[in-house]
Amino acid sequence: MKVLVCADGSKQSQKALEKAALIAKGCNADEVVIIHVDEGKQDLSALTWGTEGYSVSDEDIKNLKRLHETHMEEKQNILQQALNYLQEKNLKASTVLKQGHPAKTILEFASENGCDTIVIGSRGLGGWKKRILGSVSSAVVQEAKDCTVVTVK
Repeated sequence: MKVLVCADGSKQSQKALEKAALIAKGCNADEVVIIHVDEGKQDLSALTWGTEGYSVSDEDIKNLKRLHETHMEEKQNILQQALNYLQEKNLKASTVLKQGHPAKTILEFASENGCDTIVIGSRGLGGWKKRILGSVSSAVVQEAKDCTVVTVK
């Protein structure tokens, strides 16, 4: 059995990680895979682009690269903390960092890698906000075809 747990550093994803550990232990899972999906959206407000006719300087490019490296380090840190947690529970675990649309990427990874169960945190959005914003967990629940999805509140 292979369990896929989604980690984004939130309280809900920590709860999902804890639930995934319980499931994996209870089912003698072969592996727990921790996935983090980066949408590729970065806050570029640290860069000042100026007005019309402004050309990008070497310093701008260096700042953008630094910003990207910091962003990726944060993502790797999220995965490493989750990995440490599962290893402390004596579970075989691995991490994967993907880029793309979160729900679609999670589902594709689960299908392509033979995951039996997806464990994902719920944001707890309801009513109007959920309709406007959508929800990664809702999309995963609705679209999963080949595996069980556990949504953790």
